[in-house]
Amino acid sequence: MNSLHCVHRNYTITANVEEHPGIPTPWAGGCLITSPDGHTTRRLPLPLKVAFLSELENAQRASIAHGKWLVDQQLDRGQALFETHPPTGISAAARSN
Repeated sequence: MNSLHCVHRNYTITANVEEHPGIPTPWAGGCLITSPDGHTTRRLPLPLKVAFLSELENAQRASIAHGKWLVDQQLDRGQALFETHPPTGISAAARSN
């Protein structure tokens, strides 16, 4: 399956849709965002109320739209897009290895 992607304000946004077979809305939308300097986010899911869609194409388009909104939030409002600290629960000793 080809991933839908676009470039928005010099950031590359790639739809990252996961299939969950057996439910009426099997497509869970999400995206990956790559900054101009090459850093890529973890998978950023759609908000829960709209995360699951019945058609793959709609899930991909919603994922791209959400990624554009997230990029705009970072550039226009200063909201962090990339994690700047290690995940909680990892000790300092484990991080140094």
